[in-house]
Amino acid sequence: MTCSSTRTIVIPRETKFLYFNKIYGHSQFHVKPNYWKPKCLSKDSNPLISSSSDSERMAAVEPLTSGASGRINALFSLRALRSLLLLLNAVVLFLLLPFRGQRRASAICSGEKVGKDEKQDCRRKGSSSSSAVMRVPAAMVLRRSAAVILDQEAAARRSLAIQRVVEDDDNDTVREFSLFTSARGETLFTQSWTPVSVVVRGVVVLLHGLNEHSGRYSDFAKQLNANGFKVYGMDWIGHGGSDGLHAYVHSLDHAVTDMKIFLEKVLAENPGLPCFCFGHSTGGAIVLKAVLDPKIEAQVSGIILTSPAVGVQPSHPIFVVLAPVVSFLLPRYQVSVTNKKNMPVCRDPEALVAKYSDPLVYTGPLRVRTGYEILRTTSYLQQNMNRLRVPLLVLHGTDDTVTDPQASQKLYEAAASTDKTIKLFEGLLHDLLFELERETIMDDIIQWLNCRV
Repeated sequence: MTCSSTRTIVIPRETKFLYFNKIYGHSQFHVKPNYWKPKCLSKDSNPLISSSSDSERMAAVEPLTSGASGRINALFSLRALRSLLLLLNAVVLFLLLPFRGQRRASAICSGEKVGKDEKQDCRRKGSSSSSAVMRVPAAMVLRRSAAVILDQEAAARRSLAIQRVVEDDDNDTVREFSLFTSARGETLFTQSWTPVSVVVRGVVVLLHGLNEHSGRYSDFAKQLNANGFKVYGMDWIGHGGSDGLHAYVHSLDHAVTDMKIFLEKVLAENPGLPCFCFGHSTGGAIVLKAVLDPKIEAQVSGIILTSPAVGVQPSHPIFVVLAPVVSFLLPRYQVSVTNKKNMPVCRDPEALVAKYSDPLVYTGPLRVRTGYEILRTTSYLQQNMNRLRVPLLVLHGTDDTVTDPQASQKLYEAAASTDKTIKLFEGLLHDLLFELERETIMDDIIQWLNCRV
């Protein structure tokens, strides 16, 4: 192991990972794990099964994509802009149709030059005006039907989330679920992991990333249980077992508000215990914005962020101007060009298959409003990083293509916290807790927590 004047620790490939930290003061570490970078498969090979030859057996699984992988830039690309303009044109023409029909109806009844049959229809309607008929607009019926389908889809997701909690029969952990109603009247799904034989020393509130759900972090929660931490997870709106269109976020401020309410419930159930917040990716952005509230800051003993979404920029400045307009007119419009297949989120093939075969994980194109909300929130965080004063641990992979590791570095440098640590893992991707080195990363987090309980 060698040390340099830049306070960077380089660990040889043959050396096991060790945890380095400085509780008070600033510490920064670049960890270079020993890993094998797979080559791409040929076009003729199966993306999930390697061939029988020795050389091909070492080929990797074709990278699967994240729910948010590189989609913000693609969302505001020129190709997407053309598609949106065409759609806007169609919407405008569609909205003009009712006015055309009203004008023609008025012309018939006012005696303008129209066909004989149309005049007779007008007289017939006038003579039978005494027997008025209530007519329901077709658009209202469609909206009601869409709402019913949306509720059914959310109910199916919630049923599956509940089933997974009930069927978890781990002898060392008690896993439970609960539902609570948000300030907007929406039902949110939450769950908890409680150690059976270990004394609880602290509490961790967990926020998942975009397009996934809290249940994906069950293994991590049980590791925390084994070290004396009770864990609570919340599926934010539109995700997992909570209400809303799958992966659609009308406002990330709603998720921030819901987290604050949930945090108050957790604190009420665990008086006197230190409470920490964990957030991954967009969940990290939600945690950051929540702890900027002085009331929440006073209640939280520290935050842990993995691959936080604090640095997402569009490909061209003009799209920053267009984003609010398009998201207002067509909030749920899905941009197909954002559904790319060349940006992996981790290097573990089994973890990728497990993620993208999970019905509770959204794998479709990003919706316009959701993308705009992420841009708006990251912009806010970049302008308010210096207000962050709680103890902070940031972990990020240097090869992350979903969120920017350099933005995490800026967060670390700008934060006003006197107790802050950043760990950059060279070569690792976005989903750190599902990487091949997940055990090492979990140990880093647990040791950081142990030093602050």
